[in-house]
Amino acid sequence: MKADELREKFLTFFETKGCVRRPSDVLVPRWDPSVLFTPAGMNQFKDHFLGRCKLEFTRATTCQKCLRTGDIENVGRTPYHHTFFEMLGNFSFGDYFKREAILWAWEFLTDKKWLGLDPEKISATVYLDDDEAAEIWIKEVGLSPDKVTRMGEDENFWPANAPSQGPDGVCGPCSEIYYDTPWGKVEIWNLVFTQYNRVGPPPNNLRPLPSKNIDTGMGLERAAAVLQGVESNFHIDIIRPIVEAAADVCHVKYDPSSDFGRRLRRIADHIRACTFAIHENVTPSPNKQGYVIRRLIRRAVLDGHRMGVREPFFYKLVPVVAEMMKNPYPELQETIPRVQAVIKGEEENFLAVLETGLERIERLFEEMRRNNRGVVSGAEAAELYQTYGFPPELLEALAAERNYAFDWEGYRREMERHGLESGAGQKKEVFYTGPLDSLKKAGLESRFVGYETTEVPDAKIIGLIAAGHLCDAVEEKDHGQPVAVILDKTPFYGEMGGQVGDRGELVADGLRFEVIDTKMESGFPVHYGHLRDGRLALGQVVTARVDAARRQGIRRAHTATHLLHYALQKVLGKHAQQQGSKVDDDILRFDFANPTAVKAEELEEIEAEVNRRVLEAAPVQIAYMPLAEARKTGAMMLFGEKYPDVVRVVSVGEYSKELCGGTHLDHAGQIGLFKIISEESVAAGTRRITALTGWKAYEFVRDTSRVIAEASAALNVPPQEIPTRIQNMLQEIRQLRKQVALGGRSPGVTAEQLWSQGIDVDGVRVIVGEIPAADPDLMRQLIDQLRRRNMPTAVLLAAKHPEEKKVVMVAGLSRELTDRGMDAVKWVRSVAAVVGGGGGGRPDLAQAGGKVPEKLAEALDLAREQAVKMIQA
Repeated sequence: MKADELREKFLTFFETKGCVRRPSDVLVPRWDPSVLFTPAGMNQFKDHFLGRCKLEFTRATTCQKCLRTGDIENVGRTPYHHTFFEMLGNFSFGDYFKREAILWAWEFLTDKKWLGLDPEKISATVYLDDDEAAEIWIKEVGLSPDKVTRMGEDENFWPANAPSQGPDGVCGPCSEIYYDTPWGKVEIWNLVFTQYNRVGPPPNNLRPLPSKNIDTGMGLERAAAVLQGVESNFHIDIIRPIVEAAADVCHVKYDPSSDFGRRLRRIADHIRACTFAIHENVTPSPNKQGYVIRRLIRRAVLDGHRMGVREPFFYKLVPVVAEMMKNPYPELQETIPRVQAVIKGEEENFLAVLETGLERIERLFEEMRRNNRGVVSGAEAAELYQTYGFPPELLEALAAERNYAFDWEGYRREMERHGLESGAGQKKEVFYTGPLDSLKKAGLESRFVGYETTEVPDAKIIGLIAAGHLCDAVEEKDHGQPVAVILDKTPFYGEMGGQVGDRGELVADGLRFEVIDTKMESGFPVHYGHLRDGRLALGQVVTARVDAARRQGIRRAHTATHLLHYALQKVLGKHAQQQGSKVDDDILRFDFANPTAVKAEELEEIEAEVNRRVLEAAPVQIAYMPLAEARKTGAMMLFGEKYPDVVRVVSVGEYSKELCGGTHLDHAGQIGLFKIISEESVAAGTRRITALTGWKAYEFVRDTSRVIAEASAALNVPPQEIPTRIQNMLQEIRQLRKQVALGGRSPGVTAEQLWSQGIDVDGVRVIVGEIPAADPDLMRQLIDQLRRRNMPTAVLLAAKHPEEKKVVMVAGLSRELTDRGMDAVKWVRSVAAVVGGGGGGRPDLAQAGGKVPEKLAEALDLAREQAVKMIQA
């Protein structure tokens, strides 16, 4: 049975049992501070398990993509350990319990309609004291007692060792299901019976929960290995091709039993993890999720290096992962170029320092051997990480190969001393409960009504949090730590989806609370601010008033980001997908996928495209529809973003259609003006545009125009000639510096002297002269100085070099003369013909050369005559 068939069979089976099929949650749950990546299927149902949300269903089933690094050192070494994997699960929130969970698991495993496994090869474990589960296995399923093993809390309790060691909170015994294979017993399913609340240390610390829950997990890869009769998860149909592809790009043969085989399996695992994570916009960095991805990429690069690979190779495997996973995750195909660009960039960075880093590590190990040391110190590890980007886990692995220990505590202390994150991660309580969770558990809700209005006259205070604790009232006018206020309904938008939170005030008779920020936390818009007058109390009714002018600026910027996204894809291509954004009062920051810097002419076209749409004043329309229907309409959605079943679709004319929960304008014309002020790199393969809208865009253009006018006046040139003038001035400066470096040589004549030698012809100063031994740069500088005078000027300067048998001429006309049709190119060419040469250039500045220096005087006479004719014509 193929992995795709197994996945579908599992979900279909539990649908027949009344479970609601839910999509996989995102791999990076940014709203959940307790984890970096989704580690299990139950994570998206935390509020369901804890009774902190209104239950729309009490049974569910999922196939969840997961990422864990706790067993990373075993990846590739054992048949079953992974960083990225898929977890099949079925769940109950106060509905069915042990009996159904066990009987359904047995049915799915053994019924020929489903998996059809041999019942004789199945055994189970239960928790020591769980007589109920043991009885179901033996009396109802029919397993012989010798196939039901009782285990301690370290093996058959979740969380492990919870009764004796904690943490406090929901927990329960579990039952693990094993299958006999030619390679030994394989654990294929874990059924967790969440039935207790742990309160304090033992004894008598497990209190029965009023609502008992079921949380099960079957590793897709492990179950597929059993069904396909292979001894390793890495040999199933969706992973073995990745292993073989890794062997190809590393130019080695895959031998499962060799050291290279272990490295290739690890590379295959890590590319799956990196492909999925970067697809969800996690890029390599020194912190949090980014650190994990950087660590995985660098481990893979090091493995490739150990097999003789000296150039980037890891990124080449991304298309193979996308192909293997295209049935359940077709969206991976859309981001292949971006994911490859990010990985390749990180590979190149690491390869640039890898050789030097490895040499330094070998010297370290040699020094340790000579001094009979057995531990790599934290200071040494920190230095290698900061200097060579060598993750401590890699150093630890290399040290372990030589039987050296690693001082993790010392490393963390050293990194903290330098103000850096170690990346080691912090264990947090999975079911942490805070003040807002208490409100949620009490059934309280806060409704956002800010799409329709910026003021609500009858909002009721349902929660007050001061110093991190719920309270009944706030009376002190504390200007230090902000107080948090939760209302039953609010026009304030809580920071979310890149849009900043609203500011404003809550007022009533004798009361004024200044709202300095609003954030979405645990499903509540939370108003943070300071009490300026009066007293806040639970149950109090207030007028909630948003700063409407600031909100309008935010609306302008937010609608502009949608048009910018559309314009980027039109000008650069469909790969230019949004990676993140920040929308504030008439200023926006927009991150998008692009492998290189955006060219100046492309930026101009992008800006023009947005402003064209602004001038058309296309209407902004809002529609609510099921997620699947929104996908069919072509609405853009961000990878890695979690969307509800019914989504809000924001359309701007016929150009842009995106899923978005933010506040928007009525029509694009209200943006007023869109102005890009910068474009820069923020990560490998990711660029950032910062732009202004509305009043800030107007102020930017006004201030820039003022600066240009002042520069134009100071340089005495029209605005459009400022860049040329500055370039000429810089050239003059460089030439003067060169003269100083050469002992102060000059052309022997000043611009003032040349001006005095000129003649006036009908209001035009004509200057023709020879500058002995001058080069073209010096002549151009003199011409530029002469043209800056407040009089139309025609200049032709020449120099002869008898030893080289050549003549150089430069002619320049001020703008007034070129506007009248005079042309420096024609002028200098006619003169150069006398000395046997020719020239070219622009109407205002041209250069020529000749091979008969002895005729220069004759040529200069002709230059004066020609100038007079041109002026008088």
